[in-house]
Amino acid sequence: MSDTDDPRTDGDAPAMRSHGRLAISASARPRELMTPNPRLKDAWTARIITLFPEAFPGTLGLSLTGKALNEGLWALEPIDLRAFGVGKHRNVDDTPAGGGAGMVLRPDVVDRALGVASAGTPGDRARWPVLYLSPRGKPFRQADAERWSKAEGMTLLCGRFEGVDERVLEAHGVEEVSLGDFVLTGGEIAAQALIDATVRLIPRVLGNRDSIEEESFSSGLLEHPQYTRPAVWKDREVPEVLLSGHHARIETWRRDQAERLTKQRRPDLWRAYRGDVADDGDPGGDREL
Repeated sequence: MSDTDDPRTDGDAPAMRSHGRLAISASARPRELMTPNPRLKDAWTARIITLFPEAFPGTLGLSLTGKALNEGLWALEPIDLRAFGVGKHRNVDDTPAGGGAGMVLRPDVVDRALGVASAGTPGDRARWPVLYLSPRGKPFRQADAERWSKAEGMTLLCGRFEGVDERVLEAHGVEEVSLGDFVLTGGEIAAQALIDATVRLIPRVLGNRDSIEEESFSSGLLEHPQYTRPAVWKDREVPEVLLSGHHARIETWRRDQAERLTKQRRPDLWRAYRGDVADDGDPGGDREL
């Protein structure tokens, strides 16, 4: 899609969208999603620069993240990139220097948006990361979500078209992050996934903190298989050890299953895990499963 495909004219106001109890309108300034309760002091905040602010909160407004958003445990502030466009049609992109297909987001437009997004935020990137969702970025890991959940908030730039002018990324010290080796039409879906992974680690967002410690990637391994009632379903039984009540045996079984699955499905994680275990002096790190 080209920038000129946008049907809005200079006099058109962005449409108001409803997302259940949450309402959103596009703005050139960071704008909190309106909730029945005020934002809690020092609430973790996500500012998203996007051409499609109506995409938010999306799934972030559902379930536990949506409940936490309504309760003010975290805040969401979409910033409409179109508002910073140039000319009658608020153009935000132009043809690639040197030729080629597609369009590139202009540095002056993105610079103004990032400037507004930085208002009131600390300059220390550890306290407030600025991220660009890009397929060429560093792979997103659980450790990143854990680190970012301890920050005060973050700014996310959602790319479109062929990408963003490199100069503005360099000027603002933007960190590029990728969800995987695939390409999306834009960064909005990736931004929602990244925010969800981060927000759920904020204290009080999830009811059971133990579940975070036991899930995939938290220990460097994939999570063990899970079972529940009924004990027998279509001739398939819950493993006997899980019904034994013997906590030490259960923990050993779960650990063995997690290691087996990781070795089979994610050899890269398994190699990293074995290295970590070896560093800790655990002689079991090189055992065969």
